[in-house]
Amino acid sequence: MDIKKYMQEVGLQSKESSFEIAKASSSKKNLFLNDLANRISRNEEEIIKVNHLDLDEAKRNNLDEAFVDRLTLNKKSIASMATGLLQIASLNDLIGEISNVKQMPSGIQVGKMRVPLGVIGMIYESRPNVTIDAAGLAIKSGNSIILRGGSESLASNNYLARLIEESLIVAGLPKHSVQIIKTKDRDAVTELIQMNSYVDVIIPRGGKSLVKKITEEARIPVIKHLDGNCHIYVDKYADMGTALSVVDNSKTQRLGTCNTLESLVISSSIAKDFLPKIREIFDGKNIEIRGCANTIKIVPGITKALESDFYEEYLGPTISSVIVENTEEAIAHINKYSSGHTESIITNNHSNAMQFLREIDSSSVMINASTRFADGFEYGLGAEIGISTDKFHARGPVGLEGLTSMKYIVLGTGQIRG
Repeated sequence: MDIKKYMQEVGLQSKESSFEIAKASSSKKNLFLNDLANRISRNEEEIIKVNHLDLDEAKRNNLDEAFVDRLTLNKKSIASMATGLLQIASLNDLIGEISNVKQMPSGIQVGKMRVPLGVIGMIYESRPNVTIDAAGLAIKSGNSIILRGGSESLASNNYLARLIEESLIVAGLPKHSVQIIKTKDRDAVTELIQMNSYVDVIIPRGGKSLVKKITEEARIPVIKHLDGNCHIYVDKYADMGTALSVVDNSKTQRLGTCNTLESLVISSSIAKDFLPKIREIFDGKNIEIRGCANTIKIVPGITKALESDFYEEYLGPTISSVIVENTEEAIAHINKYSSGHTESIITNNHSNAMQFLREIDSSSVMINASTRFADGFEYGLGAEIGISTDKFHARGPVGLEGLTSMKYIVLGTGQIRG
């Protein structure tokens, strides 16, 4: 296969489709979303069967448990995909929305109109459910999208792409509005991130090395979905039951997600009571604690943390732990080591909670809640195309609004500039 020629064809088809999808009616876009949700539900058994081809290959290649978990589609995740599409369909269509109209001294009216970004290129690893979320959000926000999933999920993605194309045709939308790159050749990624004549934005969603490579080599603006080194600070004023429950859920509900807790920061005033209890919970679930010297004094026998541990997104059964003196020290530690994804404080002290909200420099900051809530579906966005750790153009879970921009509109009655 001539990869350059193939990608140029994909880019051209996507660009041409973007003009049609940008002006598509809300009813057509919602018909696509509803039809795809129903189609996914009807084909549940076949989706699972095809996904097992990818899972079998992953196991033959000895990929780790967390990776296999992200790759897996089951009845629950398939139902969630369908529900996400229905929720996107229920959201207001933002395209064409006019706001901030002001009358100027010259007599003209100046405002802003929300418009699609155009063509989105998305590169992601292992998660076939992202294929559906991304397609749904792209179409509802009036964009076309080129999807390059991980080679490990190619069978699942190709089957889902077929369902997507069928629903696009039913809705009367261009079938090239959503395209899956159907090759494992890595040169396709290089071509995609440099096709600035066709692609308007790149969204990489995967490991640090993938995002770094794309950011360095792309000739197109990038919205980064970087790693999730998420923290919880257990304040001296924390309720013990709440702290144990939230920390346990944040770390152990699912090990391989970007909103999983990776680093525990504990007030010295509560550490002697809290640490033995959370260690007992973690021991029962085979979670390894890597702690600072003061942590080891309270719970001897754990592994001593290296400084590199505090930067690490483990995506597995390991967590780092550090003891601090106060909220200021906790905030300083988190802002130094965090990836800017999600941080939470467990406290009943309003002043400490508000300080944490103001001063933590991450895309989601929480009070007395599990980091696992950092999710587009949980935030009422319908789904997410990723969780941006950037500060520009979008930050946090990227839903419909994050896939649009604003253009200025001017309304006149024949005014000329003197």
